Amino acid sequence: MRALSQHTLLEFHECDPARLKHSREVKKLLCDAVLRGGGTIVEAVFHDFNPHGVSGVVIITESHVTIHTWPEYRYAAVDIFSCSEKLDHAAIREQLKRALASRRVRVKTLRRGVGLKRVRQYS
Repeated sequence: MRALSQHTLLEFHECDPARLKHSREVKKLLCDAVLRGGGTIVEAVFHDFNPHGVSGVVIITESHVTIHTWPEYRYAAVDIFSCSEKLDHAAIREQLKRALASRRVRVKTLRRGVGLKRVRQYS
């Protein structure tokens, strides 16, 4: 059955903690990865936590990509949610693996909205 979207959950382990600390750097590397995957960026919003860590969301015409970092654990969690088949989730994953200097990545992919029927007329 056809799905409306794909949701990829990524866990980046054993990252370079220096690459996870500041929103300016994390924003650049995530936006670069989104572009590498063929995404069209609408807006990017990032926040630095005290004493450390970053959360950010990149809104794309295909949906969104989020990141949450824990430099003290050398760990980042990334979600890629897309309703477009053109967005290359694997390319984003590989670009982020390199950019974060991650030594291990866990991946889980979910098909979202499977088996739904379009409503002909809605209010």
